[in-house]
Amino acid sequence: MRFVKMQGIGNDYVYVDCFQQQVADPSELARRISDRHFGVGADGLILILPSASADVRMRMFNADGSEAEMCGNGIRCLAKYVHDHGLCDANPLQVETAAGIKTVHLALDAPGKVTAATVDMGTPLLKPADVPVRVPGERVVNTPITAGRRTYQMTCLSMGNPHAVIYVDDVAAVPLGEVGPAIERHPLFPERINVHFVQPHCPSEVTMRTWERGSGATLACGTGASAVCVAGVLTGRTERKITAHLPGGDLQLEWREADGHVYLTGPAEEVFTGEWPD
Repeated sequence: MRFVKMQGIGNDYVYVDCFQQQVADPSELARRISDRHFGVGADGLILILPSASADVRMRMFNADGSEAEMCGNGIRCLAKYVHDHGLCDANPLQVETAAGIKTVHLALDAPGKVTAATVDMGTPLLKPADVPVRVPGERVVNTPITAGRRTYQMTCLSMGNPHAVIYVDDVAAVPLGEVGPAIERHPLFPERINVHFVQPHCPSEVTMRTWERGSGATLACGTGASAVCVAGVLTGRTERKITAHLPGGDLQLEWREADGHVYLTGPAEEVFTGEWPD
């Protein structure tokens, strides 16, 4: 099986072109191929598939084999592969995901290769039942949650997948490996949750660290950065347009008033190709 390793500011995935190949058991393959010691090493597996309703379809699987709805960094890399490998030359590109059809605007260099992309991430879902999170009320904003013998204030929303955003004074001091999994699997979250610790620097700039549902600590999370952009507005900490500094690099976010959509801009790179002896 041929594959391509790609990354968006360190959020890395193994991609399989299913226009040409088939994957019988993607969950099992995701677990094996994502292993950083015995496999290729990745945050997960993404399948590039034909679509009946868009230009292309994306299916994404976390490193533990669970299927996720959407990935902001992953979809940018998928769009780069689709354009650069000649599967579709549409710009913008329409991508079918489990969180709906997403529009991706491609930035091209002089030879016509994709260097970066802007993704219309859609409208955030704010009602607790839509996240989902077992908290009463219309929104979950600055709501207490206890994990790792400490109580935090969280703001929860869905960007097609669930997110909990927690603001702290020093993001580097957070024991992510301890509190990340405790919050991910907290009883309040029936489908588990992605957890983001965020340190604001000014109204237009934050630093964040992520514990991803099903993958653990990652260098970047595009849907998570989108959620941080929304949470900053809901809590009055940041503006609608921000730069998010993640361990793998920077992302540009904007929650536009005009249409209520979140827009995510960042790079996409192909790392290497290979063959998996499956």
